[in-house]
Amino acid sequence: MKQAILPLLAAALLAATCVAAAETTVQSGTPAGALGFDQQFQAARDLAVAGQREAALTAFGALLERSPGNADVLLGRGRLYSWMGKWPESEADLSAATVAAPGYADAWSALGDLYLWSDRPSLAAESYGHWLALAPATDPSPLVARGRAWRASGDYVAARSDFEAARAHGAKGAEVDGYLQSMTPQGLNPRALAPEVVSAPGYRWSASLGADWSAFSPSRPDWSDYTLSVRRHFSRGSLALEALGAERFSISDHAWALDGYLDLWHRAYANLRYQRGPQQNLFPGNYWRAEVYQGVGHGWELSGSYDRLGYSASPTELYGIGVGRYVGNWYLRWRHLYIPGNGSTSNSDRLVTRYYYAGDADSYAELTLRLGYGDSSALPAGSAGSHSWSTSAALVKFLRPRLGFKFGVSYDHGDDGYNGHGLFGTVYTRW
Repeated sequence: MKQAILPLLAAALLAATCVAAAETTVQSGTPAGALGFDQQFQAARDLAVAGQREAALTAFGALLERSPGNADVLLGRGRLYSWMGKWPESEADLSAATVAAPGYADAWSALGDLYLWSDRPSLAAESYGHWLALAPATDPSPLVARGRAWRASGDYVAARSDFEAARAHGAKGAEVDGYLQSMTPQGLNPRALAPEVVSAPGYRWSASLGADWSAFSPSRPDWSDYTLSVRRHFSRGSLALEALGAERFSISDHAWALDGYLDLWHRAYANLRYQRGPQQNLFPGNYWRAEVYQGVGHGWELSGSYDRLGYSASPTELYGIGVGRYVGNWYLRWRHLYIPGNGSTSNSDRLVTRYYYAGDADSYAELTLRLGYGDSSALPAGSAGSHSWSTSAALVKFLRPRLGFKFGVSYDHGDDGYNGHGLFGTVYTRW
């Protein structure tokens, strides 16, 4: 008990001493007794470190009354405001410190921290750049800090450049490797590697507009589809509202959906979806979906899914299993669907091969092969037992962190005697 009480008494004595010094300064506007300016400044910093934040603010305020525009005091109070989450007050003090002393490296470093902590990574990178210009050439710290800011903004090329430069300036290899690993496809997007689902760090919202078109030989009416999605990203998942449209066999239909991803436990997440098609011309009236993903071993991912398509004539159920594998910048996934029916069953296999040519999770080339029945999203009622195969190739590229696109071609072969060829594309944005 005595050992536990002594540290508390020491901390209380330090805080009481600092508060007394600060209160004396506030009342007189001059040093308390023998305390000079530097001693008062140290007392204010001690208050902040000891968690006496309001008293520390009072002490810093008294010092600024005595020495208006003092960069050290502005830096101290600005950092304290940052710790308290008071972003506007912190920005005002730290910006004033950089104006009062443009060559003050610590002020630029603290201003960068403020912007990074308050989700303004581009401004953080700019502030860290000023710090870098003032820091010794042998100090890798500003390069690491700016690399983290670029990573948070989604500019992975600039982030890699800074991290590698930090390594060359003496940063620990394990630290740099960790930062670089965090920007690999697997490191960036633990949930369903696709820009429709996962946004780059630093963005709370994303949206996409996609469309595809297919023509047939021998000739019959073209097919077309579109999907508009707006998604809100959270720390443990995301939720999207979607509008869907389709035209096939000269029949059109519309639907809306809620599509969510949620982290579950270690290396596990789930996709939950509800879709409503009021007209039931092409889309099912109600469509429920659940899929759970679980990472195992080194770079492996297993999944199991259940889909229920509520057509008015007869509901269709789909049971799926999947295996994914990350190998460097490659991602491969096989998924099998089992579709039971009345007196017959159907099976479908889908293999996706994806190469992240830029080394991040934003830009990739993709080849897809489907064998058997086809995708669950295209199942019309009563078509169980048919056979087909299809393939598609696509390229996804982000022109800048906030804007990207997907473009692809497809070919379908069916037992009904019709072969389809099509084009598809999507535009992505995030903010």
